[in-house]
Parts: sequence; structure tokens; C-alpha cells
Amino acid sequence: MELTLLGTGAPDGLPRPGCPCASCAGATGDAARAATALLLDGALLLDLTPGAAFAAARAGQSLTGVRQVLLTHPHEGPAVEVPTGLPQPGRVADGRELALLDGHRVRAVAVDVPGTGYEIGGPYGERLLYLPPGAAPAGASEGKGPYEMVVLDVLGRPDALARLRANGAVDAATDVIAVHIGHDTPPGEELHRRLAAVGARAVPDGTSLLVGEYHAVPDLPRRTLVLGGARSGKSVEAERRLAAFPDVLYVATGGLRDGDTEWAARVTAHRERRPASWRTAETCDLVPLLAGEEEDGDGPGETEKTAASPLLIDCLSLWLTHAMDEVGAWDDETWANGGERALHARVDELVAAVRATRRPLVAVSNEVGSGVVPATPAGRRFRDELGRLNARFAAECEHVLLVVAGQALALRG
Repeated sequence: MELTLLGTGAPDGLPRPGCPCASCAGATGDAARAATALLLDGALLLDLTPGAAFAAARAGQSLTGVRQVLLTHPHEGPAVEVPTGLPQPGRVADGRELALLDGHRVRAVAVDVPGTGYEIGGPYGERLLYLPPGAAPAGASEGKGPYEMVVLDVLGRPDALARLRANGAVDAATDVIAVHIGHDTPPGEELHRRLAAVGARAVPDGTSLLVGEYHAVPDLPRRTLVLGGARSGKSVEAERRLAAFPDVLYVATGGLRDGDTEWAARVTAHRERRPASWRTAETCDLVPLLAGEEEDGDGPGETEKTAASPLLIDCLSLWLTHAMDEVGAWDDETWANGGERALHARVDELVAAVRATRRPLVAVSNEVGSGVVPATPAGRRFRDELGRLNARFAAECEHVLLVVAGQALALRG
């Protein structure tokens, strides 16, 4: 089954007419995108957009063989003119199937926004799922196994991809194509970096793909360390990297502080921007979690192995603060008489657990070595130990990022 993407942009395209933003200003050449429309085997057109015939011609395709035109979402503005020779566009009711004469089978998939998604089966059993802009599936998968290809709004609705992964409709071999790309997406290579981080890719308008053909799906790192200064955006970057995955366990090492309303506001802000499906653990006991052990809620002290569930640890600097508290590292005498050895033993244990973990892991830490030298011995001790911890943790990670002013710089991977 051959898929040609006549357009890959948001309904108003990219660049958006008259918009001076950075994304629109840089959307030239292959980065310019018409509204998303899909042509399958020259016979089935999903979404009729302005200039569809010209887009097909530019891609070396013709619309003369199109037997069915299906719409997926309400189109705002004036009605799109139907080119001569094309059948009138229609829509299949949710859950209904349509069998085409050329061997395609189309099933309408309910979504959680106005519109309809479509599952298209090819003559040789290959399956593709296409979702309209801003949409996620509204119901559970029918258990037919993973799709060969999924085409959806990855950046706008990463939770849609998480749902598909959770019910087995997307696996490591599924080719995930991002469409409905608008001016809210980052410009240039940042777009492709963000997509690769969640196992997806974008292609230029006019690209033809074979559904089911082997393609090197972006290699997802098992371990990622995100570094940055205060308010740099490091936590947002870390959360973004797991937004398209199900069953994430958010490990908050800061805990709660009685009477500290400013800290409580910070914690609340973090919770509110996380997906509702994520779970939270407030703990500094990281080694069992890295080993895949979690409390199962059935009884005190009982644990279960959850090796596949991703972890997001925010952050290592608070973990280090807790560890230094417990070994008495702030006192010079205690530090000299066993505190240093005790802290390094804890770091050794943590680093060994990171090396051995089979769980997808994203960890956040502060980069403090570029600021003013602390005025106290305890402050300098913390700065030095955090620098050492960051270096050792990073050595065990496939990806290491430094976030500056909200921009993620890849140090490794």
C-alpha cells in the first residue's frame, strides 16, 4: 500500500498566512507544509484540501484514479472546491466499515474531538491508522495488534501516541509519521529532534511511503540525563520526552515541606502540567525503582516488577541534598570522619543501578558549576559533589542534554 502525503501541515498550513513568528519565518523549501491530505494507492484520498490536484502533480501523482474521498474533520472557512472528476467527499460513521473495489477496507475510528479517524487495511493485510488534527482515539483498540504505520498529530497530542502504545496498537516497529504540523511547532532541526525522542518522524510534503516496508524507526534511548540551570526549562524538556509513552512513574525527590507555600506552589505547577495518566512517587529511594520494583498497593512492603514502565526522576540535586543530610555531610568533622565515604558509597550504588536498569529513564539535574563560587565550605562541597554525580550519571546514559533558555543542546546522542 503506497501512501503519498500531499500535505503534512496544520489545517491553515505552514507558514500561516501573514504570521511573523519564528516557525513561520523559517518555513521555506521542504519546511513549508500544506494542510494534511493523504493519497493511498492513487485510489483513496483522505481530506480534500485546497490545491490537492497541484500537490498531487508536484508529487508525481494523479487524482484521476481516486474512487473515494473521505473527510476526517470539520473544515472551517469557505467550502473547498471539488476538482473535476473527483467523487463528492463523504464521511464514514464511527465503527462502520467501507470496502472499496480496489481491495482497501476502511473502518471509521471514533476520536475525542470533532471528526473521525480512519483505519485503512491494504490488499495484503497491512494496516494504517490516520487521525485528524488534535485527535486521540476515543475508545480501546480492538486487539488486532500493532499497525504498520500511524499518521497523527504527534506534537499536538503526544498522549494519543501514549494511548496507542498502551493498548498495543503501536510497538517498536510501527512507523509513526507526524502530520498537522503548524506554527506552534519548533522550527528547523528542533522539530526532528523532538519527534525522534518519542519514536516518530516528519517527512516533506509530496513524500511517498510504502506501508509495511521496513524503515529504521528512531532509536529510543533507554537512559537520558537532562541538565540545566534554574528555570532553564529542563523539567519541561524531560517531561516532553516521555509525554508519548504510557504508564510513566514521576519520581519527585523533593517531597513536601511543611509551611513552605512557595515550594507547594512549585509542586502543584509540576503536577498540573503532567499527563493525568502518570503516577507519582515522592521518594529518594531510587535504587529499587531503577531495578523495576514498585509498591503494588496490596499490602505494606509488597512490591512488583515493572521493568517496562518509564521513570522520570526530578531531580538528582534534591536526591543529593537528601543523601548529604543523611550522612551528615554538612558538618566538616563528620565529613572527614566517614561522611565522605558514606556519600560516595551511595552514589556508587545509584550509578550501578542506572547502569543495570532495564526501565526507560529520564533524569533531571541542575548544572551548578558555571555560577558564583559558594561562600561556605558546605556550599562548595555540595557544588563539587553534584558536579561529580552529574558526570558519573551522564556516563551511563545514551542521551545527555543541556537546556539553556528553553533550548535543548545535545551533548550526547
